[in-house]
Amino acid sequence: MKYYLAVDIGASSGRHIVGWKEDGKIITREIYRFPNGMIESSGHLIWDIEKMLAHVKKGIDTALDQYEISSLSIDTWGVDYVLMKGDREVLPCYAYRDTRTDSAISEVHDIISFNELYEKTGIQLQTFNTIYQLYADKIAGRLEGVTDFLMMPEYLLYKLCGVKSHEYTNATTTGLVDARTGQYNKEIISRLGLPSGLFKFLQMPGTKLGTYKGIQCMLCATHDTASAVEGIPMEGREIYISSGTWSLLGVKLNHPVTNMNSMSSNFTNEGGVHYIRYLRNIMGMWLVNRLRDELCPDKDFGEIVKEAEADNFNEIVDANDNIFMAPESMKKAFDYILAENRKNLPSTTAGYFRCAYRSLAQTYKHAVDEIQNVTGKKYSSIYIVGGGAKNAFLNRLTEEATGKKVIALPIEATSLGNLKIQMEAVN
Repeated sequence: MKYYLAVDIGASSGRHIVGWKEDGKIITREIYRFPNGMIESSGHLIWDIEKMLAHVKKGIDTALDQYEISSLSIDTWGVDYVLMKGDREVLPCYAYRDTRTDSAISEVHDIISFNELYEKTGIQLQTFNTIYQLYADKIAGRLEGVTDFLMMPEYLLYKLCGVKSHEYTNATTTGLVDARTGQYNKEIISRLGLPSGLFKFLQMPGTKLGTYKGIQCMLCATHDTASAVEGIPMEGREIYISSGTWSLLGVKLNHPVTNMNSMSSNFTNEGGVHYIRYLRNIMGMWLVNRLRDELCPDKDFGEIVKEAEADNFNEIVDANDNIFMAPESMKKAFDYILAENRKNLPSTTAGYFRCAYRSLAQTYKHAVDEIQNVTGKKYSSIYIVGGGAKNAFLNRLTEEATGKKVIALPIEATSLGNLKIQMEAVN
């Protein structure tokens, strides 16, 4: 029997999952889990990539103690990367919630308007898109002498097997990939004055790299949402929500949609495995995770959800308001936006969570309405995977708000997609 290892790293935690096939089905077992998170350093939010790599290696060793692993791959969140000068990292490694791109965005748009960027790449406007991060690096002089930039999972794979790679699904989150050719857009790179040598040929999921401790390292869909969509046992092409720190709501399309209607609705055309992941980023469980950290860190989420469901606070906010991106206090962010809109403030801790859950459901509804308008297609179901799929209260709110049948699958869809790609490539 062949065993495969999926290393799935999110913004708040990572996990190593061993998978194998029995009777045509993928069986999984989590064998290692570790905490992850941005840290503050000198006024910036950064990633401790050395610590992250140490956890990756420790989890692999744990797997090897129990299984003979045929192959492994790593997926993470998108947009973030590590700059390299040969084999040496350029530190710090900034995190996407850092505010260093604030001035870079307008400078980029002075050179290339967002309308033109969207027509070429189909990528939604997000302050943390790699295009703005790299331009901020250019302004700061951080690109001088740099030979490579590796997206986070490709960096970790390089540190394991010594091969520098550039995977398609993750690269599309940069805002620099041509939506039609599936390769980096040389015109955008040239006009922004970014070093052309950094942008290598993009490889597809399933590409084999080198080895680590006798294990074949390969590319899955290294952007975690791309792997999650591959892992959803979906009947037909319905709406999906990958519900974690972010909620990624979208559909599979054969071709990108980059018209003005799509741009004004702020949908993004990210790469999938031979399809386009047409989706929107929604703030997601970040809201409730931060509220819990601040208001009731010792309380179980089951109890939090139960109390939120029983509470009678019914005000809602725009869950995607930028005020929620990286506030010092999530409670104060809710207080501010509610007061700004002349709404009541919660009188209980449960009221804040109820507001967050109801606001998420309404934000899902708006996204569903717009995705149907832009694609011209009506969808009947929403498949929800990831940690948020376990939240029966939010699932009910989503069903009520959207009028769609919610199919909640509390499975490790990202790891399943990661493993599926490995199995198809090895066999």
